[in-house]
Amino acid sequence: METVNVGVLGATGAVGQRFIEALADHPWFELTALAASERSAGKPYARAANWRLASALPNDIGKETVVSMKPEEVEADLVFSALPANVAQTVEPAFARAGATVASNASAFRQEPDVPLIIPEVNSDHLGLLDVQRETRNWDGAIVTNPNCSVIMLAVSLKPLVTFGIEDVKVATMQAVSGAGYDGVSSMAILDNVVPYIGGEEEKVENEAQKLLGTFDGSSIVDASFGVSASCHRVPVLDGHTEAVWIRLADNPTPAEVRDAFLNFDPGLDLPTEPEHVIIVHDEPDRPQPRLDRDRGGGMSVSVGRIREGIRYIVMGHNTVRGAAGASVLNAEFMLKSRLL
Repeated sequence: METVNVGVLGATGAVGQRFIEALADHPWFELTALAASERSAGKPYARAANWRLASALPNDIGKETVVSMKPEEVEADLVFSALPANVAQTVEPAFARAGATVASNASAFRQEPDVPLIIPEVNSDHLGLLDVQRETRNWDGAIVTNPNCSVIMLAVSLKPLVTFGIEDVKVATMQAVSGAGYDGVSSMAILDNVVPYIGGEEEKVENEAQKLLGTFDGSSIVDASFGVSASCHRVPVLDGHTEAVWIRLADNPTPAEVRDAFLNFDPGLDLPTEPEHVIIVHDEPDRPQPRLDRDRGGGMSVSVGRIREGIRYIVMGHNTVRGAAGASVLNAEFMLKSRLL
């Protein structure tokens, strides 16, 4: 596979740091640009970023100079966006117009009708929207998004159950504090506490799940017909979103049949970031647990357990790896292998 030069937009933030970890020794991608706000531009990365996720920066990345988020300053054909939605709204289209492909973790364009919202194991055919997007917007490049961190775990677990006829989904999330960013939730607010509201999160879960599991008709995405109802909560866990799911299935499968569907789910994409087991099934009554299971498959595996009559189950995954940076990297790998870059 020919190596592609890549950059990271928003490289100094928490998700940006996860991108750097994922890309530092990637076999297909050469990290050539670290971009951030004007406040950080011109500084060595080690000074611009408070490196919080590892004891040491990968390779010599700390010596690299941070550049501003202007297409002419980022020498890369593919950029990964870890930007806040309000910044992504203007920065990402600028790169797409300049001919770069943007693999975005931001929420700014996820619900745009011509922008693919992708989990390769779930709906890779939706990348057919790229031709529509480029024609509609007159771009040489493109924007491809991955879903909200909670939605990714939910949608991966729902995909093997589509064959049973999904009629309705209800989910209650218990979301780690890292999902709000390093400064997102103060210790005084979250320690000894559960916050039963995350602004905008429930709408993202409900709307993005329907788009992900919808169908591509050649020109647009037709949303899935089943309803999704979500209640989202912030809990005092560092990494790893846990979700309780209640699902009504037309075929009324047994818990054993649902377990088999999870166990037999094998997309077989053969990508560097794809784990050996996309879904790991736990038979212990008290699993999965974030502290024990979030790093399985390099943080890219989704764990399920407590599959009961109903059908009810627990799903859990690493929110800043599978739910953020790792998801964007996996999207880019799939596009490169499919010659869509």
